[in-house]
Amino acid sequence: MRPSAYFDGPIEKLNWKVLTLLWPYLLEFKGRILLALSCLVVAKLASVGMPFLLKDLVDGLDKSHAGALVAVPIGLVLAYGGTRLLMSITGEIRDTLFGRVTERAIRRLGLAVFEHLHRLDLDFHLERRTGGLSRDIERGTSGVSFLMRFMVFNIVPTLLEIGLVVVIFFVKYGWQFAAITLVSVLLYILFSVVATEWRTTYVRDAAKADSVSNTRAIDSLLNYETVKYFNNEGYESRHYDKALETWEVAKRNNRLSLFALNGGQAVIIAGAMTAMMALAAVNVADDKMTLGDFVLINAFMMQLFMPLNFLGFVYREIRGALANIERMFGLLDETPKIVDRCNPIDFDCPRGEIRFEQVAFNYDERDIIRDVSFTIAPGEKVAVVGDSGAGKSTLIKLLFRFYDVSSGRILIDGVDIRDMSMESLRRNIAIVPQDTVLFNDSLLENIRYGRPDASDEEVRDVIRHAHLEQFVASLPGGWDTRVGERGLKLSGGEKQRVAIARAMLKGSPILVFDEATSSLDSRSEKAILDALKEVAVGHTSLVVAHRLSTIVDADRIVVLSQGQIAEQGTHDNLLAANGLYARLWHIQHDQKMK
Repeated sequence: MRPSAYFDGPIEKLNWKVLTLLWPYLLEFKGRILLALSCLVVAKLASVGMPFLLKDLVDGLDKSHAGALVAVPIGLVLAYGGTRLLMSITGEIRDTLFGRVTERAIRRLGLAVFEHLHRLDLDFHLERRTGGLSRDIERGTSGVSFLMRFMVFNIVPTLLEIGLVVVIFFVKYGWQFAAITLVSVLLYILFSVVATEWRTTYVRDAAKADSVSNTRAIDSLLNYETVKYFNNEGYESRHYDKALETWEVAKRNNRLSLFALNGGQAVIIAGAMTAMMALAAVNVADDKMTLGDFVLINAFMMQLFMPLNFLGFVYREIRGALANIERMFGLLDETPKIVDRCNPIDFDCPRGEIRFEQVAFNYDERDIIRDVSFTIAPGEKVAVVGDSGAGKSTLIKLLFRFYDVSSGRILIDGVDIRDMSMESLRRNIAIVPQDTVLFNDSLLENIRYGRPDASDEEVRDVIRHAHLEQFVASLPGGWDTRVGERGLKLSGGEKQRVAIARAMLKGSPILVFDEATSSLDSRSEKAILDALKEVAVGHTSLVVAHRLSTIVDADRIVVLSQGQIAEQGTHDNLLAANGLYARLWHIQHDQKMK
């Protein structure tokens, strides 16, 4: 299995324009943002003020007599403690206030992406992996959280503090102290950025190697029986060890690169601290500075470099966060090909007549449907049959407007479906698809999905019509039993009967059946066909069928061949015509007899 593309892609570049895309989602709580930023400023001013209190405290202690506790400036001690408490409390208030802003922004953004994905056309979802979409949304929302937390509460306050400290040193102690601080910080930031760019390759290699080794192990264990059948335990072990060897080398390179990053940062910090302390010590010895000034300078340098210790990590993560957010916003930039027209009709189908007028459809420069015309009268049952690839299921996709016709038109009760809103169009059509996919929820809720506001009694009624009563009774939890992911706990026939019950519950005037009985045994098929015949009374029915025996009672059968109508008529008429339908019938009949 190929490892995740997340580790194989190019190294992301910083794109700060992403912040402008986020801004509208943050403006819902303007007051909270201003209050949180006020707390940030107060906390940072308190942080800058603490070394001055420490200086005055040390100077007071230095001037007092040894052992004379009464001479200790108690007020400064209390002020120092109060300032530290103020800094902590305002920091907590800031985090709490801005946390609500971030969480709401993530909620709004996640919902916007989710709704937009449902608006995109079928082609987009066929060409893109669902897992990839899920990862893009998850990483994008996580990126928003990380970016807001570290940009607002780490990077910006640190830069603010650096600026304040440089100004304080320049004004109070001279340009030498300000220059050393500014140069060392800039050198530290430059080194951290360059070193992080360099070691990102090793980080990715380690992550990729970890993914490959884990994939190899899981793949082997999932195919345990096959390994045993072919006596290939040694073969699997050698391949797994080879993957682990690659992982070991990648982790070693990652560790060594981290050592280089941390070591270089430590050298810069040690050099800056040594230079500052030496310069301060000389000034203390010359009585140009007090011992408190010496402590103040040391405290400021410690305060500056502590948050910068995480700069490499923060820089790498912010870069990844910006790239992830950009990918998520890229989903919002996807434009659906099938959209409602201006002022679409909110259509309620009064009769249920369906008319295909010279319908043609091309896909990837291939003619799928050509000049197809037929009408399904209200309450009529029309079946569409033909060889595989004849275009039968394409007609259903066109009816639902998953695609638009290339030429011609489809009308319901005389109204072009392109003039209707897609919500109202699909509200008037219920379908039993060939491939039934269920949600990992209870059987009850999967059936109720056809009409979410249906009562339990209405669900119970369609269960009876779909001949699911015996099956429901056999389940340990009855209709509250969970069906598993994609309905994996049910057989194909059981899933199709659930889909039939779901379509019955929807109660639309038009019923569409796409190979609706293909997974049923003969006994179940007869029961379901009887139920469908009963339910279809008063409804317009379009049936796409492979088993011709299931549509012999159709009012009309349309036979497609290579995207065109080859013939149409009743079952008896088509057999008498001895054309394509008759050949298909005899082939299936002969296979059944065998």
